[in-house]
Amino acid sequence: MGKKKIDAERKTTEALMSEQRLFRPLPDLVVDANIDPNHYKQAVKKGMQDLEGFWEEAAQELDLFRKWDKVLDRAEAPFFKWFVNGKTNIAYNALDRHVKTHRKNKVAVIFESEEGVRARMTYYDLYRYANMLANALTALGVTKGDRVTLYLPNIPHTAIAMLACAKIGAIHCVVYAGFSAMALRDRINDAEAKGSLGDVHWIIGLQTISCMISRQYAT
Repeated sequence: MGKKKIDAERKTTEALMSEQRLFRPLPDLVVDANIDPNHYKQAVKKGMQDLEGFWEEAAQELDLFRKWDKVLDRAEAPFFKWFVNGKTNIAYNALDRHVKTHRKNKVAVIFESEEGVRARMTYYDLYRYANMLANALTALGVTKGDRVTLYLPNIPHTAIAMLACAKIGAIHCVVYAGFSAMALRDRINDAEAKGSLGDVHWIIGLQTISCMISRQYAT
């Protein structure tokens, strides 16, 4: 690569890093936001004054299987422990609790592929697909604490795979499907992954989750 081309790319990169434009959200998004922009500074101030109280109040929005005994344990700082002895599941909060309410058939994901193919998934769709994949992983011997490598592109099924892992307590490691086979191999081995999940073909559909699951380590 010539020096002129390198200099040109450096200037382009520097220009992008010094972006000064401000893109404001649509009014509808502001209205539906969890926090009013006008109250943002107030929330930050409250968090600075009472860190534990701030996050304890925020955590009340989660469904818990067991409430915590202590919000923040500083005994082994800098290795802090939040919500000590509390028990919950992120997938349950993201999906399961919503299918019991009016949100069950509400659209949760709107996706459009590079080819222009559009797909919509409701909370109930995501719930069913995540359960299906969680059961498949369990059948293959994946249990709580195991690592699972997700070699997937930017599709809704990537989120489904993450939620499926969270349902059974497995730890997911996402590797973008544009990475090489060697990059995938290194990540599988570094994580000591028990399984890997990847997209067989790049067709998006709501009827099936097209994927392959392997229990073999990369070599």
